[in-house]
Amino acid sequence: MIEKKDIRAISKELLREFFVTHGDKAFRGNQVYEWLWSKGAHSFDDMTNLSKETRAMLEANFVINHIKVDQMQRSEDGTVKNAVRLHDGLVVESVLIPTNTRTTACVSSQVGCSLDCNFCATARLKRMRNLEPGEIYDQVLAIDNESKLYHNRPLSNIVFMGMGEPLMNYNNVIKAIDMITSDEGLGMSPKRIMVSTSGIPKMIKKMADDDVKFKLAVSLHSAIDEVRAKIMPFSSNFPLKDLRESLEYWYRKTKSKVSYEYVVWKGINDNKQAVDALVKFCKYVPCKVNLIEYNPIDDGEFQQASEESVNLYIKELEKAGIVVKVRRSRGKDIDAACGQLANKEA
Repeated sequence: MIEKKDIRAISKELLREFFVTHGDKAFRGNQVYEWLWSKGAHSFDDMTNLSKETRAMLEANFVINHIKVDQMQRSEDGTVKNAVRLHDGLVVESVLIPTNTRTTACVSSQVGCSLDCNFCATARLKRMRNLEPGEIYDQVLAIDNESKLYHNRPLSNIVFMGMGEPLMNYNNVIKAIDMITSDEGLGMSPKRIMVSTSGIPKMIKKMADDDVKFKLAVSLHSAIDEVRAKIMPFSSNFPLKDLRESLEYWYRKTKSKVSYEYVVWKGINDNKQAVDALVKFCKYVPCKVNLIEYNPIDDGEFQQASEESVNLYIKELEKAGIVVKVRRSRGKDIDAACGQLANKEA
């Protein structure tokens, strides 16, 4: 039996051609494309302005590999975590994070993760596969619907900070963002999208060359190579001088500030040397620093640093004229906070 192709992997032009070669009008392709993307149809039967015969022809030739929100958990702070089941039975997680002024979707780009950050629950799952553009798009669409349902407003922001390393699934992430920002998709501004990477220099340069319009965040956690390699072992392949050079290239090409994601851990990077190294690194390109509250995933070596240590970072960064914010974690009671996504329910 021939395996049917996922219809969302086909461009609008090819859909138009498909209808012409099957004796129909090209504009049918436009209608189907609209159902698939802006209306988020899960089956061909949803496409009510097509004849039964046309729907049957689509069913005979294609599938729609849509996601299904298998389980939804709501936190006492309003955060929502979705366990998203994919067409092949694998599961990823995505999160809706509400504040008074915005609702943000935190979406996944891989099943598991390609990297080995020691502090992150997701990194303990082996990478099983990359997500397809439609699967990334579907997570956003589901959270947009939840935002309207629970907060009476559409989704305002998207961060690629869920499961996986987005730059290791670059082409599919870019295609998904193209649809999210397209008028034929969700029509969101790319300025409201942030892609967070653990720092892969050649891919950061590629993004700059591709003239992307979304924002860039880098999980830094230390500006000292030896310390960073202990926290994120894979980073020994990407020394900070290479990362710095790629970020300078990024800023030269895009004029877009970089956000550094930074957790302060007890006994690891909570000393003056670590603070001074970060301040120095921040002077290379215009940036801001998000100091993130740590969410322990076990009783191991990574523990949240003292308030005094965090305050030292704030004081020294502000003294150097660098914008710094402390980001309190949301959804901790449902394991939806940074570093906690690990498919416990799967």
